Amino acid sequence: MNQNYKKVPVYFLPGLAANSSIFKHIQLDTNVFEMHFLEWMIPFDDESISEYAIRFCKKINHENAILVGVSFGGIIAQEMNLVYDFKKIIIISSVKARHELPLHLQLAGKTKVYKLLPTSLFAQNIDLLSKYAFGKPIVKRLDLYKQYLSITDKRYLDWAIKQVVSWNQETSDPNLVHIHGDQDIIFPIENMKNCIIVEGGTHIMILNRYKWLNENLPKLMLS
Repeated sequence: MNQNYKKVPVYFLPGLAANSSIFKHIQLDTNVFEMHFLEWMIPFDDESISEYAIRFCKKINHENAILVGVSFGGIIAQEMNLVYDFKKIIIISSVKARHELPLHLQLAGKTKVYKLLPTSLFAQNIDLLSKYAFGKPIVKRLDLYKQYLSITDKRYLDWAIKQVVSWNQETSDPNLVHIHGDQDIIFPIENMKNCIIVEGGTHIMILNRYKWLNENLPKLMLS
């Protein structure tokens, strides 16, 4: 681990099934920050979310790092924060606790109806996966967004969906920074508390509200 690192190391974790190319529009001052991009790992059989987070922490090579997680990546980022001393955690289009999940996802966890989801079809049909991961309104620009989804392994999809609907976190780190769009249909703003609201921001604002993020992320990271 590099203890004499002068720039601020920032690690980015994408959303469910997405690859790190979703961050391609994010630009930070290279004199101040150094950006590192994490890619999803295939979970082990019966691996818990905390065990998975521990594995991910082994990819962090700097002290006092900042971790930015989008959507499901924000959930994993918070799990990683339980076992690693990050300087700051920033989540975008995500949730801080179970009660911020929409009711239908909470019920899916309790009833285990998520097991009926056709993840094998998701793995074979990137159009279907795109609609599920980003929301139905993106259908008009489906070809644009498909490029960001590359994790179609059924083991990963089954595991990740289970972790979202079964997540049992009740409270959040008071130092966590939560950025959320008021037009997010995956995780509706009505369920959120103590977050920075981006007007017109959707669940994919990492892609279409990047100008706001580029302007505000540095200030949030250094505050």
